[in-house]
Amino acid sequence: MGSSQSTIYSFDLSNKVVIITGSTDGVGKSLARIISSYNPKRLILPIRNRKKGELLLEYIKESEDGNVECIELWDMDLADLHSVKNFADKFIKEVGELHYLWNNAGTLCFTGLVKTKDNFEQQFQVNHLSHFLLTSLLLPTIKNSATSESPCKIIHTSSSAQKLGKIDFDNLNAEKSCGYGGFYSDAKLMNIIYSNELNRRLKGSNVTSTACHPGFISTNLFQNSNLRNFIMFAKSPDIGAINVMYPALDANIDEGGKYFENCKEVKPNDQALDEDLAKKLWEQSEKLLNNYNASLLK
Repeated sequence: MGSSQSTIYSFDLSNKVVIITGSTDGVGKSLARIISSYNPKRLILPIRNRKKGELLLEYIKESEDGNVECIELWDMDLADLHSVKNFADKFIKEVGELHYLWNNAGTLCFTGLVKTKDNFEQQFQVNHLSHFLLTSLLLPTIKNSATSESPCKIIHTSSSAQKLGKIDFDNLNAEKSCGYGGFYSDAKLMNIIYSNELNRRLKGSNVTSTACHPGFISTNLFQNSNLRNFIMFAKSPDIGAINVMYPALDANIDEGGKYFENCKEVKPNDQALDEDLAKKLWEQSEKLLNNYNASLLK
């Protein structure tokens, strides 16, 4: 695939089951279209908005390279932990195999403190906690699907904003202050910290975990932010999709625990490399979920 980002190569995913979160807009929309063109066995797209899901299918159907025959739209709202649990339970029961999981969905809030129905700060829950829950629930299925000849991949869409992130365990859920967009940077840093710790725990399982930044992409994520005036300088969602695909599909990448920007491995925020901090974030995430509802992780 390479760092030139000039070509979307073709891959055979005909015996692979794929999940992509955040597929109705931006990078995820392009990613879903491109992955569908590789004819996966099943491409399951969790969606929060059924109308946007139908528009996604129309977009893929009308494209030159898309394939809607392999796509299934399943309901899931990352701002609702029970919805995530229900999705995972249904997937395990009805599908039972998973080879690629793209934790791609994200949200950015610049309008003040926003809480989910579960009473978590929205960026913390949608960008980190719900993906932590989803991955934890699907992990046994991914492990059972992996072989040494055909390893499985988990990819976390982070952001260069992670450079500004800081993990404050006394303020993960805006217990002390709001911070607005700062919580986005913190959550994007959590994506890398979690990805690295997950990869360490997956050692020897034929499953890897990797994080990546899709680039500054023209998406709806920035329309209501102070970055909207710079959209003219942003790259296309297709370029972002290639950047997100690269760690999973490039044949030269056989190890996880890395962070990529523009199809190149780069060093992330120092906190992302702190193994003690990573273990604490993992434990704190589990604690928050168990305190909310002890049955979620079962």
